[in-house]
Amino acid sequence: SMKSDCFMSVVRRFDAMRALWMALLLVSSLFTPGCAAPSIPDLDGDGIADVDDTDDDGDGWNDSVEEECLTDPLDEISVPGDVDDDGECDEMDDDVDGDGLPNEWEEERGLDPMDAEDTLVCHGMSEYCLRSYDNFTFSETHNGYSTVEDGILIGVNHKTGLLAQWDGGIRAFMLDSHHRTYENTTAVDVRFCHSTGQFFHPCQFGEVDAFEWLRTLGSLMNNSSGDVVTILLENYVPAEHLEYLFETIGLLDRTYVHTLGEAWPSIGDLVLTGKNLVVFWEQSQNDEYPWIHDFLVFSWTTDYAENNPEDMKCDVYRGDGTQPVWHLNNWLTSAFGLPDPVRARDVNDYDALLERALRCWEEIGDRPTFIAVDYWEDGEVTNVTITLNKMLHWSDEVPAHP
Repeated sequence: SMKSDCFMSVVRRFDAMRALWMALLLVSSLFTPGCAAPSIPDLDGDGIADVDDTDDDGDGWNDSVEEECLTDPLDEISVPGDVDDDGECDEMDDDVDGDGLPNEWEEERGLDPMDAEDTLVCHGMSEYCLRSYDNFTFSETHNGYSTVEDGILIGVNHKTGLLAQWDGGIRAFMLDSHHRTYENTTAVDVRFCHSTGQFFHPCQFGEVDAFEWLRTLGSLMNNSSGDVVTILLENYVPAEHLEYLFETIGLLDRTYVHTLGEAWPSIGDLVLTGKNLVVFWEQSQNDEYPWIHDFLVFSWTTDYAENNPEDMKCDVYRGDGTQPVWHLNNWLTSAFGLPDPVRARDVNDYDALLERALRCWEEIGDRPTFIAVDYWEDGEVTNVTITLNKMLHWSDEVPAHP
């Protein structure tokens, strides 16, 4: 009926208006305080909720790291210090300035652990300053003065003299000290000479002025920071003449005196204390001259001047085999009883010498402190020691050839 149709039309209009009002009410509720859905906290606005964000303040530092570094993980202005930019905060960094030396080590020695420029480099690397003297391997020249360049005529051990040896990385030298003649035997007559037999004076076929040679060594040491030098003397002059020699040229004050049974100091401490010259001799210890160490008491040596490479062993030949300081002698003698310039290249070859050094290191348990050679120019003794010094144990992976 017409009345029924009119009623249904009114109902439909009412329903439509009710739906409209409900929609308006819903929209209105969204903008009414206390009715909106709570926002998710995101301090740095990076789209990651703080509850899931490992860096709430967006300063580039992990929240947990900031807590360990004593900075506020909710404040982007509060960031950890990192002097050396290594990603480790100063609070947790054992080497704040990144110079290779621990903070505590530097502080104890008057260096600034916050300043990479206030540092110490030993034998080319700061880390080597931390090594004890007996935990480093030095290249050594056998009869380092007996060279063609120095005018030695018979019994030559090398082609080039001290300057070339130093520039090549040699820091240990075996020397023979004599008086220049049987008649001239005062303290000023000390020379480096190579004996060639009982029928001639050792200086008959060439001599090197010990004062000039050591004065040059002192100059090289003065112009190089962080190097420790060792001298082993086969000595034939009175101890007081040696003291006069070293005192005259200004090296005596640089000599280190070791106490038997105590641990050897670090290379860095020898450098910092100005005691960066260690001297041994092949004679009994003389307590009046404690700076000249009896190498048979304070160290030991392998055999030397073998006839063939296969004769070269790692066994203790002379000295106290319990000492950590030792010489790996690595030269052959010719059929004439003289240094062998022909086969020096073979035994000084990089691979051959490295293999022998590692084998002896394993067998002895201590790294060789010195590797002594003839004709150091032939072969790669200094590269071998560079490789060895990059290793902390004989079983470590061998680094690439320098």
